[in-house]
Amino acid sequence: MRHRWTHALLAASVAMGIAAGTANAQTKTDLKKVDATINKGFDWLSTERDKTGAWRSEYGPGITGLVVTAYLKHPQKRFNADSPEVKAALDWMASLQNADGSIYDADAEIPLPNYNTSTSLMALSAANSPRYAEVIKKAQQFLMRSQTDEGEGATPEDSNYGGIGYGSDPSVRDMSNLNMALQALKDSGTPKDADVWAKAITFLERVQNNSETNDQSYSGDDGGFMYSPGVSKADNDAQGRPRSYATMTYAGLLAFIYANVDKNDPRVQAAYDWLGEHWSLEENFPIGQQGLYYGYVTIAKALKAYGEPTFETAGGKVDWYKELSDHLAAKQTPGGFWPPNEADRWFEGDPVLVTAYSLLALVSGYPSK
Repeated sequence: MRHRWTHALLAASVAMGIAAGTANAQTKTDLKKVDATINKGFDWLSTERDKTGAWRSEYGPGITGLVVTAYLKHPQKRFNADSPEVKAALDWMASLQNADGSIYDADAEIPLPNYNTSTSLMALSAANSPRYAEVIKKAQQFLMRSQTDEGEGATPEDSNYGGIGYGSDPSVRDMSNLNMALQALKDSGTPKDADVWAKAITFLERVQNNSETNDQSYSGDDGGFMYSPGVSKADNDAQGRPRSYATMTYAGLLAFIYANVDKNDPRVQAAYDWLGEHWSLEENFPIGQQGLYYGYVTIAKALKAYGEPTFETAGGKVDWYKELSDHLAAKQTPGGFWPPNEADRWFEGDPVLVTAYSLLALVSGYPSK
């Protein structure tokens, strides 16, 4: 396995790239421009609410949870739980809670209990309001019960142990849903010593192409992440092993850090190195435009959690937030929304969803004061 750019950053040609990258990294992000981009996006979203006060409520609360979380994480705290832009949506999500703590509509077009609970829990936690305290507590408990563990008769030797899926197919546990659930549990204040984190690490090791820690025969050795144990949305490599791809690798990096793994841990560094080698805002390497907007969110959250303003790439150090915010500002339409992804997979053909993703990327990665 390759570790921490130990090959002199690919010799002299790359060294020249570092010099250029370092110079770029020293150019400050234009936060006034970022703020204008953010506010323009929210102004557009405010016109897209439906009769419930939510967004795309026919699909359940999943998209609404993402939108409301973005509003409530506005860097200037422009919105709160009582703001007219989000209050009705927050109350609607809370009203959907079921007896088991899940937050989803079983009659919606896309029920997905775990995913919808995760995005709703993020939003309700971001509201920071005592009126949702009991809803939050129940949703946390539901997500932790959804994790595959001894409660379902699983053991740590089972490849799905520690994982979480959509909830609609009991046979599937995947990196994306685990990542969303861990984000929701982290945002809602789940204690560091909760069992959910250690169990999640067992699953994370099984979806990382890292033969030093992945005990499964399908593992590759590049440090990136696949979708679920033995399965990749980027298909398999020439040896029949599941290929790593960018969105899941950023999600894996973030999940390790949220699960209290030190950023200097070799597992985290293996993911970091893979991402640096494949840094791009133009594609979700190696599957092109598929999942591109979701990728922007995972980039912002993962690199913000990693805690460094610059990112080491094969072309040198980059100011990742400046590059990301400039890229998203350039993609924003004059009307304030972001254009649908022509590679319409995972609902990225919906302008509300991709606008929510873009705003979440901008507010989540926004530099701390």
